[in-house]
Amino acid sequence: MQDRHRHRQTAEATLTVLRETAPAKINLSLHVHGRRGDGLHALESLVVFAEVADDLQLVPGGELALTVDGDTAAASGPVGDNLVVKAARALSDQVPGLRLGHFHLTKRLPVAAGLGGGSADAAAALRLLARANGLATGDPRVQLAAWATGADCRVCLDPRPGLMCGAGEEVTRLARFPALDLALVNPRIAVATRDVFAALGLAPGQTSPHAAHPGFQDALGDPDEVRRLLAAARNDLAAAARSICPAIGDVERALGEAGASVVRLSGSGASVWGLAADAADARRIAATVATRNPGWWVVATRTGST
Repeated sequence: MQDRHRHRQTAEATLTVLRETAPAKINLSLHVHGRRGDGLHALESLVVFAEVADDLQLVPGGELALTVDGDTAAASGPVGDNLVVKAARALSDQVPGLRLGHFHLTKRLPVAAGLGGGSADAAAALRLLARANGLATGDPRVQLAAWATGADCRVCLDPRPGLMCGAGEEVTRLARFPALDLALVNPRIAVATRDVFAALGLAPGQTSPHAAHPGFQDALGDPDEVRRLLAAARNDLAAAARSICPAIGDVERALGEAGASVVRLSGSGASVWGLAADAADARRIAATVATRNPGWWVVATRTGST
C-alpha cells in the first residue's frame, strides 16, 4: 500500500504543468463606424490588458478536459460551453493529432462583463496548446482557431496594447504605449454582447455619423497626450448598454464622484474603468467605490505597457 502511494506521488510530481495568465481585456475606446453587409459591426477600439486576470493550467496528454474553480466560477456556466474547450476543439480541427490534455481554470474576472474574460481564457488555452505542440502563436492555424472561437479571442492571443479594427479580425500592436492605473468596477450584472449590439439598432450597410477615432499612434511617447486623447475617445455601445443595464450609469457616477479623471464603459459592459493619476490614486478610488457599494466587484489595477 505504501509503495503504491509513493508511486502515485512520484507520478504526480513528474507531470508537466504549463501555466498562463488570462488578463482582463479593457477597451479604452470603442468606436462603431457602422454595420457591414455581412451583419457584423465595423469597430475601432484601443485595447489594453490589465494585471487582474484568470489563471489557466494545462497538463498535456490524454483526453480534453476542463475543471474550474475560483471566485466567479459559479457564473461561468457549464464546462462544455466554456470557451477554453471551444478554443481547444477549434485548434484540434486545424491541427490533426493535436496533443490536448487537462485544463484547470481559476476564475477571478466577472462573466459577461465587457472584460473579455472568456476570450482571454480561450486565448490562454491556445497559447498553452501552442507551447505543448511546438507551434508559434502566429501560426495561421492558431490564428484561425482564435477567430473561430470569438471576435475578441484574436486580440487576446497576444495580450499587449493594440488597435482592433473591423469586426475584430484586424489587430495592430502598438510599438509604445504607457502603463495606466485604473479602478475597475462591475455591478455584478451580466450583460450579453448580442443584446447590446441589437439595442444599438444599426441595419446592415448602415454607417455611423460619429467623429473619427483619435490617432493614438502619433502620441505614444507622451503619456500626457495619451490621457488627453483618452478623454476625447468614446464607447459607442455605452448608451445601448445602459438601456439594458441601468446600473452601468450608477457605476459611472460612482467612479466620477470618487475622483477618476476619465470614466468609460469597457466593451459591451457592464464593467467600467476609471482613470487614476497613479497606483495610489487607483487604490483610493477603488476603496471609495467599494465602501459605498459593497455588493460590487471592484479592483485597482494597472495595464501593461509596450
